[in-house]
Amino acid sequence: MTWLATLERRTPPMAALAVSVVAVSTSAILVRFSDAPSVVKALYRVVFTTLLLAPFAVTHYREDLRALSRRDALVAVVTGVALAAHFAAWFESLEWTTVAASVTLVQSQPIFVAVGAALWLEETVNRRMIAGALVAVGGVAFMSLGGLLSGGALAGARPMYGNALALVGAVMAAGYVLAGRSLRQRVALVPYVTVVYSVCAVVLFAVALVEVDTEGPVAAAVALTAYPPVEWLLFLAMAVGPGIFGHTVINWALKYVESSVVSVTLLGEPVGSTLLALVLLAEIPDAFTVAGGAVVLAGIYVTATGRPEAA
Repeated sequence: MTWLATLERRTPPMAALAVSVVAVSTSAILVRFSDAPSVVKALYRVVFTTLLLAPFAVTHYREDLRALSRRDALVAVVTGVALAAHFAAWFESLEWTTVAASVTLVQSQPIFVAVGAALWLEETVNRRMIAGALVAVGGVAFMSLGGLLSGGALAGARPMYGNALALVGAVMAAGYVLAGRSLRQRVALVPYVTVVYSVCAVVLFAVALVEVDTEGPVAAAVALTAYPPVEWLLFLAMAVGPGIFGHTVINWALKYVESSVVSVTLLGEPVGSTLLALVLLAEIPDAFTVAGGAVVLAGIYVTATGRPEAA
């Protein structure tokens, strides 16, 4: 895999992170285009991502998979569960609280990552990086302020339950990033993400069965498979964009970039999604969204330039 090693050496990690943010920003648009249940979208996004990577892992990384220690394999499995829990908790939160409240809470994950990185990974998190993270998280909250002022934090069928689920989603996302930062120091990218995505797919499949099985196994099977071709194309697009160029590139960058910086950079996703929604869906952002987006980008810049390597 000489070409892959060459590409890896020549790719600046921060540039790769920028590409990944653009890729994950397409997720909200693709989800909006799809009419499938949320858990089904998440399931097939991960399933197709795994199917795209698995042949590559088996043919070119078979020895790496065999050499994976029991401890690293166990951590990768737990990471897959955490990723599935993030998807399930966040998507479910949107059923019970408002988008504004849910997005604000789930995007608080850089705070948990910063704490975990300092405690467990012994990463250097200086004052500038902390300040940048707080500014970026504050920017996300400001983007949602319009919805919050209209009662976002207290609206919904069960707002406290939905808000709690969004917070769980943030913690699970933080665990996913922290584990990736740790394992990627010694485990190759493709074997790592193949294990993580496979476990995530299995867990989401179980969640999907529970959610759609209202009349027994037959009804569940129909609910999981009876979709028109356009939906399957959307699932595939979710896998290629947010899956391969998004999460997989993020996991590649975690070998070279501190987890706290990666998590803050990912706050650029709602900014990118807003711009894409403006172009593709003609959704005009309000003043809070525009101002908050600028604050998010400023926070990302402060965090990235605050890294010891950037000093």
